[in-house]
Amino acid sequence: MSASYHFDELDRFTAGTIGPKGQRVFYLQAEAGGEVISLKIEKQQVSALGEYLARLLADVPEITAPVEAGELAEPVQVEWAVGPMGVAYDEAADRVVVVAEEIVDDDQAHEGASARFGISRAQAAAFVARARELVAAGREPCPYCGRPLEPGSTWCPCHN
Repeated sequence: MSASYHFDELDRFTAGTIGPKGQRVFYLQAEAGGEVISLKIEKQQVSALGEYLARLLADVPEITAPVEAGELAEPVQVEWAVGPMGVAYDEAADRVVVVAEEIVDDDQAHEGASARFGISRAQAAAFVARARELVAAGREPCPYCGRPLEPGSTWCPCHN
């Protein structure tokens, strides 16, 4: 059974990748009190989380002290893979709450783990910038269908 995590405040909240374009593996990483949690996540999830946080931040008070999300802390040791995610804003605590649930196969007999991260608005804004940077650093899209092209290639199966 995988471990669950609950941090009301984080020292760091970021996303990052390992591997070359076309083979990158994405990670969500949180650090609190020297403990680093790394979760495997899909590129689309990083993008969706970043864009959702951007929309959420547009509706809350402006950030006065920006921070940077930073790179992944090495070595990356994955706890589990992220499935469903949720986001909320706790106005009383002035925290954005990010909840990630573990992907669990239907044939597994246990419930999946979860992670609940309370991040500041500044950390959320830094994550938005980091997520956009990671997604933009991917492979070039095909000009016709939008699917990613192989590195160094301009050919796509849609040309047939």
